[in-house]
Amino acid sequence: MDVVTILGSGPNVIRAQAWPRAHLGHVLAINNAWRVRPDWDSLIHPEDFPVDRRPDHVLPAQSIVTAQDYIPANNAYGGVVYAGGTMAFTAAYWALWRHRPRVLAVLGCDMVYPVAVNTHFYGTGTADPLRPDMTLQNLEAKAARILLLAARQGCAVVNLSEEQSRLVFPRARIGALDQLRLLRVHEQAVRAALRAEQALGARVPSGRYWREGGDIDPAGLARIDGLWMDAWRATVDQATVDQATVDQATVDQASVAALRRQR
Repeated sequence: MDVVTILGSGPNVIRAQAWPRAHLGHVLAINNAWRVRPDWDSLIHPEDFPVDRRPDHVLPAQSIVTAQDYIPANNAYGGVVYAGGTMAFTAAYWALWRHRPRVLAVLGCDMVYPVAVNTHFYGTGTADPLRPDMTLQNLEAKAARILLLAARQGCAVVNLSEEQSRLVFPRARIGALDQLRLLRVHEQAVRAALRAEQALGARVPSGRYWREGGDIDPAGLARIDGLWMDAWRATVDQATVDQATVDQATVDQASVAALRRQR
């Protein structure tokens, strides 16, 4: 598949209502985001997503992605403990596993929740990624992990948002996804992070780490998060806005400068 566009529930996701359908590829909606556009392809939600918030009718061409589908996807990429236990990350790994796209674009997944304004496109909701959870100690590191593992399998991951974001993905425009080029990953640093994951052994195949995680060490997970940030910084350090990374037509200099400042 060429493009998968993930729609989350952030306030800016309503921009996607005006975007040409042809630019979006496979539309993967998370939770309530199926309401943004009626022409979504897949809806992914957790087991506890309320029934009254699910669509009443699903077209033959549409599908619902449940834990039965996305837990094997998480496991293929190391498991939910390392992937991060929130649906934006779960959706990304499922898309990489199921569709193996050339481009994975996200909107409405910035994980920034300002005070006194709507936190979601439908009003005020729960800031799930900010809950106390050992798998979500460092959202930037979890995003970096997705970015780097996707690049290793030939997929460019970008953020279609223009707002502040916890995601460390390059920014892109919806009309320029066909111009993206792959990030050149710092392979040595990525392998160091993967080796540390294997050594810690924090795998819970059922996905229910909050029940079956046993003695998983949060400090050990934090150290691994640090290694993923190191791998991301090393990748940014070796990247330039040319043939080795994302084309200048799709990522402006301000975005690149912002990435470098986050190092």
